Amino acid sequence: MFVLLRGRILTSRKNGLGNELPVVESGPGNFTGEVGQLSGQPALAYGRALEVVQALVIDPSSLRAVVVAEAELGERIMRALILRRMALVETGGGGPLLIGPPGGAGMVRLQGFLSRNAHPHLMLDPALDSIAEDVMKLHQPRPNELPLVVCPDGTVLKCPTERELARRLGLYIDLSADRVYDVAIIGAGPAGLAAAVYAASEGLSVLVLDTHSFGGQAGSSSRIENYLGFPTGISGQALAGCAYVQAQKFGAEMVVPVKVTALDCSSYPHMLQLDCGVRVSAKTVVIATGARYRRPAIPELEKYEGRGVYYWVSPIEAALCKQEEVVLVGGGNSAGQAIVFLASHAAHVHHLIRSRDLVKSMSKYLIDRIGSLPNVTLHTESEVVAIEGCEEGVSGVQWRNRKDGSKQTKSLRRIFLFVGADPNTDWLENCGVKLNDKGFVCTGLDLSPTDHEQWAHSENGRSQPLQLETSAPRVFAIGDARANSIKRVAAAVGEGTAVVAQLHALLALHEGYSDATHGR
Repeated sequence: MFVLLRGRILTSRKNGLGNELPVVESGPGNFTGEVGQLSGQPALAYGRALEVVQALVIDPSSLRAVVVAEAELGERIMRALILRRMALVETGGGGPLLIGPPGGAGMVRLQGFLSRNAHPHLMLDPALDSIAEDVMKLHQPRPNELPLVVCPDGTVLKCPTERELARRLGLYIDLSADRVYDVAIIGAGPAGLAAAVYAASEGLSVLVLDTHSFGGQAGSSSRIENYLGFPTGISGQALAGCAYVQAQKFGAEMVVPVKVTALDCSSYPHMLQLDCGVRVSAKTVVIATGARYRRPAIPELEKYEGRGVYYWVSPIEAALCKQEEVVLVGGGNSAGQAIVFLASHAAHVHHLIRSRDLVKSMSKYLIDRIGSLPNVTLHTESEVVAIEGCEEGVSGVQWRNRKDGSKQTKSLRRIFLFVGADPNTDWLENCGVKLNDKGFVCTGLDLSPTDHEQWAHSENGRSQPLQLETSAPRVFAIGDARANSIKRVAAAVGEGTAVVAQLHALLALHEGYSDATHGR
């Protein structure tokens, strides 16, 4: 961050063809930067001196120290950094340009990745924008190479993966196999983010890893209305975004997207193998990988994923449904929130559930709200049996009434599936962490006496695991991935908070940590 003492600078962005587009001109008393400067991410805009400039240069660690130590000044700085990022996101300033037809599978995929990670970007349709048309003519992409992505440095990528794009944008931090973290948190949903905020704020070195974006399933919720303290509701992305910035404020290191492929609990500290080839070490590990929406047994379902079949509803998907009929399958609260959101965009929402009513699976306030929507039709005891389509995507859907066997076919292009969840725990095979018969992680009292005996034998000095600790010593599980957890955002945040006290207890036992050493 640069604090201007003398002179003026022009902050601008580039349009991908070398042209400079002014954003703001700043003078003495102003400072540059947005939330990316908390973690040392590359600047999203460019500053050019208009005259001789004298400035204070504040590196990320010093910036974090200032906002923590100076409460009033820190609040003003944080508010400015957050509002600047929001402005960049709203205007598409400073980030990559996505060039291609709107609604394409690649376009929606990259839009979703950047949006859920609150990274500014701008979409240009070559049929409507002359700059996009010129870039298309220059690079001549094939259909499977769309969208083109023009990075801030001018590099053009052809339909990159999320990881390729993240690496090019500088979203990765350098991970060293020589460094040992106090805690590695796997998963950046509400539970993982809560653990990161509290652990980092209490002086622990924290690494957070996620395969896609921060926020987890909650991050895709259009509005959460039963979360304490938000009487008018808050979007999952807004809640997760605030927590993400808060964790960075206290020094937690975040890496997205990266996948943990294996956990080695046979030695201390534990080792995590990442799919980028790096191995990282941590004294304690917190599993917060949550759950993923289940894929129902529908023929050729995978063929249409991202091309008319979706497992969440964000403003990106909702915009594609404008004045169209859509189908949404599922009877839980996430499905209910999605229906309310979609109903304000789509011409009609056909809501399919397998049960006779919504009473047992959905909160009453959502049932009442959905019942008052004139463009939502509830089809009970029904299930999708076939999807029609072509290379471009879905063109129709057929569902069957499970009671009388009758079938109905609709010509439409969007299907949303919210049909239960499976735990994201496949990567825990052969690492000593016990899972139940449904794949959820067993902790504390969920472990059997036999598990306790094996656990105590491997962990000298302790007779049984802590409440959120797994069958592998110093490995914890919280949130939706944990067996018998309450599948609610508030409960996940609570477990993320509670696990930090247990982490401190173990680190004090093994490392001689104390409250005093962490400044508490």
